[in-house]
Formats: sequence, C-alpha cells, structure tokens
Amino acid sequence: MSIVLGPNRYGKAESRVVRIYRDESRHEIRDINVSTALRGDFAGAHLFGDQSKVLPTDSQKQTAYSFAKEKGLVSIEDYGMTLGAHLVDTVEHIDSARVEIEEFAWQRVLVDGTEHDHTWTRQGQETRTAAIVVTGRGDERQTTVIAGFKDLIILKSTGSEFAGFYEDAYTVLEPTHDRIMATSLVAQWRFTEAPADWEANYPAVKQILVATFATVYSLALQQTLYEMGKAVLEAFDEIAEIRFSAPNKHHFLFNLSPFGVENNNEVFNADDRPYGLIQATVLRDDVAPAPAEAWDSYTGLV
Repeated sequence: MSIVLGPNRYGKAESRVVRIYRDESRHEIRDINVSTALRGDFAGAHLFGDQSKVLPTDSQKQTAYSFAKEKGLVSIEDYGMTLGAHLVDTVEHIDSARVEIEEFAWQRVLVDGTEHDHTWTRQGQETRTAAIVVTGRGDERQTTVIAGFKDLIILKSTGSEFAGFYEDAYTVLEPTHDRIMATSLVAQWRFTEAPADWEANYPAVKQILVATFATVYSLALQQTLYEMGKAVLEAFDEIAEIRFSAPNKHHFLFNLSPFGVENNNEVFNADDRPYGLIQATVLRDDVAPAPAEAWDSYTGLV
C-alpha cells in the first residue's frame, strides 16, 4: 500500500472589502466579502514543507483590496473574473483560481425626503453572490461564472398544497390543500457567455424567480423550483443552468381550541428546526457541463 497526496487547494477566505467612489459629490459604495482559492503545483508544501511555490494568502488578500481601486468594483462578476485571471496569469505554479464573492447592499438615508449623498443604511432582502473559476492561460483559458443570491426569505400564504405523499408506518403528517409555503432561498445560475450588463441581469433574474414563486399554483416545492428555473432559462439564452437550495420554513396551524377560539388557517407557529431541505438543478440538455470545480465551493456559497 502507498499513501499519496490527493486534491488540495488553499487561499484567503472572507476578506471584507469596502470601496467608496468619491469622484463626484454624490458618493457610491460597494461592500463585498471575497475569498480566493488556488489549485496548482503545491505538493512540495504538503509533503516537505517547501513554500517556494506558495503565493502567501496575505498576498491574495492584498491583491483583492488593491484591485478594488486599480481595476474598479462595478460588478462583482467583472471584479472576480479580473482577480482570478490575474492570479493564474502572474503565478506560474497556479493552474486555476476560484473567487467567491458575497455582496452586501446599502440604501441611501433620506433627509427631508431627499437621498443623502454619502450616508447609507444596510439593506437587502438577500445577499448577492458570485463564484468565478479561471483555469489555464492564453488560448486555453476557461472562465466559468456563477451568479446568484442566498438567504432570500419568501413566503406565500396560499396557493400551495402538500398531499398525496407516500406514507409508511411512521407517517403522522396530515395532508393539506391550503398551506403557507415559505423558504430561505439560495439560487445560483451559470453563464455560457457574459450578459450585456451584469448589473441589469441580476435583478431581472431575481424578479423572474420571485414572480414565478408567487404565481405558480404549487403541488410541491419541488415543482415550484422547477418552474422557477425553467422560466429563467427561457428568458436568458446565456444562462446554462440554475441550482436551488430551499429549506422549508414550516408554519404549523396553532391549536387555539383550549381557549374557545376558532383558528381558520390564520394563526401559525413558525418552526425553524427541523426542516425539509429541497435541492434541485434545472438545465439545458444541449450545453456542456461546467468543470467540477465550478460548483465545488471553497467557503460554502455554492
């Protein structure tokens, strides 16, 4: 029997970068959490403690901050592609670079009904995300971009059923034909080519997902997720696939009968644990799959 080193990578996780644009009297803000992960010829570091081919994680952090000024931070997808390409192109021992980004939204403060030029409060129904993998150089360069969001809490008070399910000896759940359906949604979509405008694409995809969730009469959360993904792929030719992770945020009808109070599907107990976890992928069958590393999260975003 022989013992060998398996797949490995390393990088700098969760550098908090805030970029303020001060070119005009009205300032702009971008607030991100960026992580980098590198694959390459790093066996020596593991086997012998040889660091000669290892770009320090601190150097990766310094690059992430400097690029926010040098290259700009207009969209997280462009920023991530630029950062990933730089790491692969400038360090010969790096075969591929993965950049994962979370973006935190800010809303301008209103003063006497007018937006203030340089004061904000944190906002956002969700956290926007991006994962970029850059592999190879020159003509062999391959870049995969996955955009998305996490923690979008969405709820509909009717238009959802859960009935006709398989029952075994331990099934006690009663079927329902009118229930609250709620989830904290993670959605991430992979591009085959860059959209015309990254900043316009994100809200457009989100709007389709939210509108489909609202309007599809749901016989199952799985069915709703499929219809949401289908609607996005039909609207955007440049998107190859979309993946969902949707934990059920259960709402159980609360028993008010001990108090002589009738509860006509109006008062609920919101339980956060345990929960059902539904995950699904909707994709085009004529598009080549992404490299395995594209969905292989470094920090858990994907």
